Amino acid sequence: MSATRTLELRQPDDFHLHLRDGDMLRAVASISAAHFGRAVIMPNLVPPITDCAGVEAYRDRIMAALPLGSSFEPLMTLYLTEATQPAEVERAAVAGLIRAVKLYPAGATTNSASGVRDMEKIFPVLERMQQLALPLLVHGEVTRRDVDIFDREQVFLEQVLEPLRQRFPALPIVLEHVTTRQGVAYVRSADSGLAATVTAHHLIINRNAMLVGGIRPDYYCLPVAKRETHRQALLEAATSGDRRFFLGTDSAPHAREAKLCECGCAGIFTALNAMACITQLFDDAGALDRLEGFVSLHGADFYGLPPNRKFIRLQRESTPQLFPSVVPAGTDTVRVFDPGMDVFWQVVATMDIAG
Repeated sequence: MSATRTLELRQPDDFHLHLRDGDMLRAVASISAAHFGRAVIMPNLVPPITDCAGVEAYRDRIMAALPLGSSFEPLMTLYLTEATQPAEVERAAVAGLIRAVKLYPAGATTNSASGVRDMEKIFPVLERMQQLALPLLVHGEVTRRDVDIFDREQVFLEQVLEPLRQRFPALPIVLEHVTTRQGVAYVRSADSGLAATVTAHHLIINRNAMLVGGIRPDYYCLPVAKRETHRQALLEAATSGDRRFFLGTDSAPHAREAKLCECGCAGIFTALNAMACITQLFDDAGALDRLEGFVSLHGADFYGLPPNRKFIRLQRESTPQLFPSVVPAGTDTVRVFDPGMDVFWQVVATMDIAG
């Protein structure tokens, strides 16, 4: 297509974002703030964010890392441990410090060693959260050694999430970064109270990207990318207009040396080009009319938030767009996600009103 096209929509939100801390935070916060109005911030720092004081201090560091005049709003979360007290969760929620609580099964992903091993130990917290209608964000994988890494999500649905939902039927739950057709089907089986975030990279890559032609650590993430049939199921769900699915990039920056070592970190940094890539996918699927719902409206509705007041303008160019391959982070660099496909769209403006 040779003609330039433009598209305007409500400024999107990112309902699953890693900003890290220190030099990395200062390097990546402005990148997300350039495109997104709000983001749900993951609490898996070292040490993790487990109480009100930690939330306030981390939020202050995020705000200090943003460009002057930025309207970006970090939506903070608590890291759920077996020692978390219901009163602390309620205190954080009532004070407006947090929008959700994050459940990491112990050992499931980056900085999850403090996560949960025995689900029964967090039942008192979940009961209080149910009373508060405070969302539980779940990293949906079991971590037992007898479960194949490509089956972790499906087993989690059957053995952990379904019993949890039976016990706490009014607890709002988000299945974070869903990666399987079984996960899509499970979310669609719920009439209310259950939603899923979908990442840009899981919509684009399957496990071949990581394994064919040599090990490619820049495509290693957790949950790992699955078969092509699963990717297609995710794409169909995202572009369907179903309000239970919305964008959570899981953009996860790591220094290059942490990705390219003997035991490399899981995570893909997509904040810089996620919106361009997703818009291309929706364009290719003939679903641009449903893009705004997926990136701007469905998640806000689930969290009880109004749509962002600002708008963004995207432009489709006649030639594929080039994105930086790395961004600096202090003395390190972070590799930017390479979608391995032509992306013609780019974000060109953020506006107070459409047009």
